Amino acid sequence: MLRRLHPEQPKSFAFTVANQQWAEAQITKYPEGRQASAVIPLLWRAQEQEGWLSRPAIESVADMLGMAYIRVLEVASFYFMFQLQPVGSVAHIQVCGTTSCMICGAEDLIAVCKDKIAAKPHALSADGKLSWEEVECLGSCTNAPMAQIGKDYYEDLTAESFGKIIDDLAAGKVPTPGPQNGRYAAEPLKGLSSLTEHEAGKPEHNASVALAAELGDTVKRIDGTEVPILTPWLGKDGKQAGASAAAKPPKAPEPPKPAVKQAAEAKAKEVEEDKPRTLTEARGGLPDDFKMLKGVGPKLEETLNELGFFHYDQIAAWTPEHVAWVDARLKFKGRIERDGWIEQAAKLAVGDETEFAKRAKEDGTYED
Repeated sequence: MLRRLHPEQPKSFAFTVANQQWAEAQITKYPEGRQASAVIPLLWRAQEQEGWLSRPAIESVADMLGMAYIRVLEVASFYFMFQLQPVGSVAHIQVCGTTSCMICGAEDLIAVCKDKIAAKPHALSADGKLSWEEVECLGSCTNAPMAQIGKDYYEDLTAESFGKIIDDLAAGKVPTPGPQNGRYAAEPLKGLSSLTEHEAGKPEHNASVALAAELGDTVKRIDGTEVPILTPWLGKDGKQAGASAAAKPPKAPEPPKPAVKQAAEAKAKEVEEDKPRTLTEARGGLPDDFKMLKGVGPKLEETLNELGFFHYDQIAAWTPEHVAWVDARLKFKGRIERDGWIEQAAKLAVGDETEFAKRAKEDGTYED
């Protein structure tokens, strides 16, 4: 699907003061030169504030992050979670139209949207309060059909209950999210057949719905004042973060004390002493075929060669300390002892043949 910027654009965009502080704080999560990593959080915040992403919003985020406009536009146009056209001033409704919801009546819900909001998706209602679209699976198949409105799910919908929700939103009310047919969460429609003792004394709503009802922010635009702005990654827990916080890099760690440094050097020397004997290349330019070892395939053979192992006798001579050294450098730890590399290598080094090597030669198979 081709996604373009809307033909009608506002003249400018600016974060609210609190959202600007939040955005600057997010940038400090990333090291110097990596600010572009904050592009998705900042775009999302801009959309939460305005409801959709305008060209000035995209360019403003690009300027904050030192990115080319086209790079930020690529991100905004790639992810369908970003709306590139105006949405309803009250709410944008996303109706799931994938298999479970379609079977259970999603087309009836879409018909309600066409009747009460607009004939086509992404078009505004006559009063500009609502807009809608059909989306792919939202993961609430047990409670199909459903729709996401703002930040919350409205589930177990019928054309009638969905129509009432739309009417309430247009009237300035925020209907309680969650199942709309009396179901508590996602239990069987006919009621619980087990764990029935948990029915008594349960709260009026499940945890997600209860929190949404308590906060009352289902369709509220985000201006940055909802929760304290924290930057615990800068060691400023509980304090507001703004330009001043973003400008101060984390304090550089103090150099290690002499005793600590000596201990570290001693440890490094100890590890180096436990390193097995390695070679820069195979003797005579003829390495042994490590694929004859059970558990070794082409990739592991290449890794062992890069570490300086080319011959069976090298592996056969490994001590437990050597095994630990090699094990730390392999992707799958524990394979050396589990597959018995040392025992196999010891036999192959003196010209004997293992069962695995015999089988591998006969059918040309090996493991990795």
